[in-house]
Amino acid sequence: MPPAKSISLSQFTKAVQSAVKAAVKRHPKFQVPVPEEVTFSYLIRGFPVPPTILNNVTFAEAQSFVNDVATSIATEAGTVDKALIGQGVIYSGGGHIICGMPPVETIELKQ
Repeated sequence: MPPAKSISLSQFTKAVQSAVKAAVKRHPKFQVPVPEEVTFSYLIRGFPVPPTILNNVTFAEAQSFVNDVATSIATEAGTVDKALIGQGVIYSGGGHIICGMPPVETIELKQ
């Protein structure tokens, strides 16, 4: 496994925002707002998707959307390991659906 990369939280958040904007353009059913925060408290690193959107898409469509998001994050400015390309994750628990990428073994966030 390659060594951990050190990135700022603002750089990571910008990569997520850019990835979501790009994925929304390719997946018109997912008119999600650009995330202002990233969730780190679940088994994945991601953002919530409103139930009103998820009620109108198939699981395959959701997986395709989140794969695009994960790929964009992984390729944006080398912020995340390239092994995550196409490896989007959907987490469901406690009445929440979180879309994102699997956790990396080590991540350092700096302000």
